[in-house]
Amino acid sequence: MQLVLDQEQRELRSAVRKFLAEHAPPRRVRELADGDGHDPELWRRLSAELGLTGLVVPEEFGGSGAGHAERAVVLEELGRALAPVPFLASAVLATDVLLELDDARARAELLPAMTSGELVAAVAWDQESVPTAAQRDGSWVLDGRAPRVVSGDIADVVLVQAKTGQGTAWFRVRGEHVAKTPLRALDPTRRLANLDFAAAPAELLASPDPDAVRARVRDLAAVALSAEQLGGMTRVLEMTAEYAKVRVQFGRAIGSYQGVKHRLADMCSAVEQAEAAVRYAAWTADADPGELPLAAALVQVLVSPANFQAAADTVQLHGGIGYTWEHDAHLYYKRAKTSELLLGTPDQHRARLADLLQI
Repeated sequence: MQLVLDQEQRELRSAVRKFLAEHAPPRRVRELADGDGHDPELWRRLSAELGLTGLVVPEEFGGSGAGHAERAVVLEELGRALAPVPFLASAVLATDVLLELDDARARAELLPAMTSGELVAAVAWDQESVPTAAQRDGSWVLDGRAPRVVSGDIADVVLVQAKTGQGTAWFRVRGEHVAKTPLRALDPTRRLANLDFAAAPAELLASPDPDAVRARVRDLAAVALSAEQLGGMTRVLEMTAEYAKVRVQFGRAIGSYQGVKHRLADMCSAVEQAEAAVRYAAWTADADPGELPLAAALVQVLVSPANFQAAADTVQLHGGIGYTWEHDAHLYYKRAKTSELLLGTPDQHRARLADLLQI
C-alpha cells in the first residue's frame, strides 16, 4: 500500500502547481467565473503540452499509461486552483467509460482526440432521468433529458447510458445533435447543463454489462472527485493560516487566540486524514481493484463533509471579508458544497459504506 507520494509524483505535483499558478491564477478564475466558466487555451495546454488528460490512457491511444494515483495528484492541484477546465468530465468520467467498455473502435476513434484536447467529452448517466433509445430505420436514436451534466454544454461528444427494450446500454451522441441548456449553478467554476435529446442520432457502444461499467466508473469518479476536494481543503487551510497571522484584533494577531488555534488544528487534522484516504483509494484503483468499491465509499464519506466544513470554517475565520464577493473564500465554499452533492448525498454515501461493510 502506498500512502506517500514518490519522487516522480511529487515532481508532477510541483510542475502542475507551478503551471496553474502562472496560467490559472485567482484573477483569471474569477474572470471566467463571471463569464462562461471555460478556458479553451488552458485546456489545450494541459492536454497537448503537458499530457495531463491522458495519464490513465494507454500509450497506443496517445496517453502516458500512468495510473490513477498520478491522475489524483493532478486533480488535487486542479481543485486547489479551481481551474476552469472540463477535466472531471472528459479526462475522468468519459475516459473511464471508454476504457471500461468493450468497444475497441470507439476507443481508437475518441481517446486520441480527447487526450490531445481536441475533443471534449461528457457523460450523461443520471439514474432518475434516463434517456430512452429506440431503433428507427436500422439506426439508433435517443429521446429524453439528461439533467445536470458536468461540462455538457461544451461537449463535442456525449456518452449516454440509455434505456432500451432489453435494459440499458451505452451510446455516443455528437454534441451538435443535442440541445444544451447551461445552468446557473451555485458553483460558478464548474459548468453544468441540461441535455435534451429529440430523436438524436446515436451509436451503440459495445458493452456486455452496462451497469457494471457504470458502477466501476462511479467508483473511479469518487476517487477523482475526492482528490479534487483534497486540493481545495489544502488551499483553504493555507489561506486561513496566512490570514490568522496578519489579521490583528484587540492588538494581537487572531492566530494567537486559542479558539482560532483550535479551529486551525482541526482543519489541519482533517486535511491529513483526507490525504491518507485519497492516497489509499487511488492506490486501490491501480493495485487492488477488488477493494475499490469499499475505498471509494470510504473516501466519499470522509472527504466530502470534511471539505465542506473546512470551507465553511475558512469563511467564518476570515470574518467580514470572508463573506464578500471580493474574497476567494466563497468560491471554495461553493465548490465544496456542490462537490459534496455531485455524486450523491452524504446519507447515500454512508448507507452504501454500511452496506459494503455489512453493518
